[in-house]
Amino acid sequence: MIHEQGVEAYPGSRQYLEAAREAGLHRAVVSSSTNCRDVLEAAGIAEFFEARIDGVVAEREHLKGKPAPDTFLAGAKALGIGPDAAAVFEDAVAGVEAGRAGAFACVVGVDRVGHADALKEHGASIVVQDLAELIEDR
Repeated sequence: MIHEQGVEAYPGSRQYLEAAREAGLHRAVVSSSTNCRDVLEAAGIAEFFEARIDGVVAEREHLKGKPAPDTFLAGAKALGIGPDAAAVFEDAVAGVEAGRAGAFACVVGVDRVGHADALKEHGASIVVQDLAELIEDR
């Protein structure tokens, strides 16, 4: 979510990241943006991620962009896990396709713009409107 004052994380996403960290789950951010680090810092959520695969890394490592699974696979590798033990969280159809192509254990579609059916059709295991829906005790 972007505001005139800057960048602000969705409250439910922040809650999910806090819960995931408290549960001991490893977390990587995957983005095609070359200013991903700045955006995460501006949103106050950089601390939640152990690894960052962004446009800078993708270019340096010659990783193909979504819908190719390369960047997601690099994120899992950076955390020391295989895709069969990892989940992808994605709000774009190309990203859902990338998660499915990478054989990730779960591909969570995040429907922010009313395209839940398209996310499901392209391989989302589950679709939520807000990541807080994935937290048991909320």
